[in-house]
Amino acid sequence: MPFHENDRLRYYRFDIFSNAVTQAVFTRRGGVSPAPWHSLNLGGSVGDDPAHVAANRIRVFQAMGCKPESIHDVWLVHGTDIVYADAPRPLDQPSAKADIIFTDNPNVSLFMRFGDCVPILFHDPKKKVIGIAHAGWMGTLRGVVGAAVEGMRSHYGSNPKDIVAGIGPSIGVDHYEVGAEVVAQFQEKFGTEADQMLQTRNGSAYLDLWASNSIQLQKAGVDQIQVSGVCTACHLDDWFSHRAEKGKTGRFGALMALQA
Repeated sequence: MPFHENDRLRYYRFDIFSNAVTQAVFTRRGGVSPAPWHSLNLGGSVGDDPAHVAANRIRVFQAMGCKPESIHDVWLVHGTDIVYADAPRPLDQPSAKADIIFTDNPNVSLFMRFGDCVPILFHDPKKKVIGIAHAGWMGTLRGVVGAAVEGMRSHYGSNPKDIVAGIGPSIGVDHYEVGAEVVAQFQEKFGTEADQMLQTRNGSAYLDLWASNSIQLQKAGVDQIQVSGVCTACHLDDWFSHRAEKGKTGRFGALMALQA
C-alpha cells in the first residue's frame, strides 16, 4: 500500500524507490494547526501560527528518523533554478529561491511544500543523488523536470536511464481548469504533444500535470517513472488543495533523504 502511518501522521510513499532512500509525501493529518490549516500544515506563508508550523515540521522529520536541523529547503518561485545542497541550510539564513533541489549528502534532508502543484522526486542509485522538484502549470511549461534531469547529468554525472522519478499527489486533470492563455502557451511550447497534456470538456480546458511532466521526463531520457495518481482536490480529508479550498488552506510537505 502506498499510504503509511506513524505517530498519527499519514503519508504517501512511492514503491519505485529503493530502501536506500527515505521518502514521504505527507498528508494533512497528524499535526497541531487549527482550521483552516488543520492539521499538519507545513507552510509558513499561509497565515498559520509559525509555532504550529515549526512543531509540525519537527514532527514530520522525527517520524522519518531525520534530524530537524538537517533540513535544506527552498523558497518556491515557479521557475527552473536548482539548488545543490551540499550541507543543511543554516537556519539563520533565508531559503534560496528555486524549484529544484538536489543532494548527495546523507546528512541533508530535502524538504519542499505544496498546495496543488506536483511534487516530483528523483533518485539516481548509481551516483547516490536525490532531488525534489516543484511543478505547477508555470514550472511545467518552463520545463522544470527537463532542467532537473540536465542538472543531475551535468552536476553529478547521472545517466538519465539510471534516474528513478516519482510524480506525487497533486491536483488532477478533472479539477484543473485553465484559461485560453495557458492553453495557447502549452500548444506553442509543445506542439502536438499538447494534445496529451490538455483535455477539453463542455467548452472548458483542463491541464493534466501528471501527463505533462511524464512526457517531459521521457523526452529527457527517464524511463523509470511512477505516477501516484492521487488528486489533492478529490481528497480534502487527506490533502490541502489551494484551488479546491479557495486559497484558505495549508501546505503539505515532501521529505527525502539518503540513508547513511
